Amino acid sequence: MDFALTEQQELIRKEVATLARSFPADYWLEKDKSGDYPWEFVKAFGAGGWLGIVIPEEYGGSGLGVTEAAILLHEICAAGAGTTGASPIHFYVFPPMPVVKHGSAALKERYLPAIARGDCVMSFGVTEPNAGTDTSRIETRAERQGDRFVVNGRKVWNTNARQATHILLLARTSPRDSAKPFAGLTLFFTPFDRTKITVREIDKMGRRAVDSNEIFIDGLEIPTSDVVGEVGRGFYHLLDSLNPERVLTAIEAVGIGRAAIERASQYAKERVVFGRPIGQNQAIAHPLAQAWAKLEAAELITMKAAWLFDHGRPCGAEANTAKLLAADAGFEACDVAVQTHGGYGYAKEFHVERLFREVRLYKIAPVSQQMVLNYLSEHVLGLPKSY
Repeated sequence: MDFALTEQQELIRKEVATLARSFPADYWLEKDKSGDYPWEFVKAFGAGGWLGIVIPEEYGGSGLGVTEAAILLHEICAAGAGTTGASPIHFYVFPPMPVVKHGSAALKERYLPAIARGDCVMSFGVTEPNAGTDTSRIETRAERQGDRFVVNGRKVWNTNARQATHILLLARTSPRDSAKPFAGLTLFFTPFDRTKITVREIDKMGRRAVDSNEIFIDGLEIPTSDVVGEVGRGFYHLLDSLNPERVLTAIEAVGIGRAAIERASQYAKERVVFGRPIGQNQAIAHPLAQAWAKLEAAELITMKAAWLFDHGRPCGAEANTAKLLAADAGFEACDVAVQTHGGYGYAKEFHVERLFREVRLYKIAPVSQQMVLNYLSEHVLGLPKSY
């Protein structure tokens, strides 16, 4: 069993770390204050060729796997960019995956090269106000009219909707059948037509520079050529991307936790109270060490899940476990970092409070800790389904 990165993966790690750390903590502090999208950061990663990391080479990408994407996002977060830096890059990895696997040749040719170049900014439309975890209950409808679908409905928690050029959208194309509740949902990848989509931004706790929104869709026309995979099987096409999404969000939480521990450890060496560094006190040192150990364990299961996925092996248990452990470990690390700083941990200029606010998201999204435990209870332990 070899845990070492390949030569290529180590090169990715070093190059991404160098690029990400060229954007100092004050850059992210200013973005958090202003709410301005981090275009400079995104464009720098586009210029470096990183946005097409999972896009096949024949469409202008690197053709790499979830493992390499996880390394990319870990180093971004470990550099202190937080969710504000990770999310814009994440959206060049996760939304294209169903298109890569299930899209027609024409759909791939039309959109994947633009994604790899960074010319597309993507939004993801699945969650609805009346249908959160139970995706089968979504109410957005797509009605077939000749060579196109006409979509009406609304979505919530749409990342990037204020910036998006395109949207990966799930809508119901046939009535819900209680015997097969997830059938009849269709996935589309299509331009974000602002004459038919109204965007309302949600003011939120963290990741303030990357917008979250509610969108209202009124008569959006989508050509049948923008259907991803088969009509009526959109939910199942999305399933192929859910385990990678859990892996990627898990590694982001780990990276944010590492950034917080790095800052807190440095502060504990420099801050002198009662004539000695506070890090000399076990009440400071032990929580930092415990947080580091939990991050290490979470990273190991996360990278195992990534490896399994890239090798075509089942990884549902590992991917869900990774998300569960990493979200908790990242949050604990940031909490310890704030506590280590004492009163200064509450001050924006010391940066750990931003990491604390941002890492909290991973205990909620893309799936709650409770739903992960439901999955493990049912699919790993064989216990009766609870809902």
